[in-house]
Amino acid sequence: MNASTQAAASASSSTALAGQAPLTRVSLAFVAHRMNLYLRFGTPARIIQLDRWRRVAVFLPSAVFCRIRWEANDYGTTCWQLMVMQACTPLDVAQRISGVQPGARLLLHAEGERSLRAVLERIDAIEAHGVAAADVSPAYWHTLGNRLAAHLPLPDYTAARHTAWLAGRMLS
Repeated sequence: MNASTQAAASASSSTALAGQAPLTRVSLAFVAHRMNLYLRFGTPARIIQLDRWRRVAVFLPSAVFCRIRWEANDYGTTCWQLMVMQACTPLDVAQRISGVQPGARLLLHAEGERSLRAVLERIDAIEAHGVAAADVSPAYWHTLGNRLAAHLPLPDYTAARHTAWLAGRMLS
């Protein structure tokens, strides 16, 4: 293959890739008694197993997912963290989040065992109503995060709220 053929091939492949939306890659890991970085909800397009301890979940644009981080040392738990994120589309502005490439929209961030358990109770209640947590309105996750930060009562995700969200999504 000569230089002009290689240049034409790389130009056509880069043009084809430019029309595709970037995928969001989320790092996951597990080390017994030390660290667990896992997905609570969300449906990755693909999961890549890197080695025995590490994986990468790949999400399509606009997918909503929740990643939980738990870390410990010899004396007990050092980190409880829960993040609900939305994979970005090419037109979105992405936030830089450790372990998420190229970034995502942060919908909810909870730190500490008490906050994390409160959010997990809300997720369980949503799923008990037959609604997948990944299909919940992003505005609800924002509201939940703001209420959590302000130490206010946490709102429930009702069937009426979900129906309104679905109807609004159909209009846009």
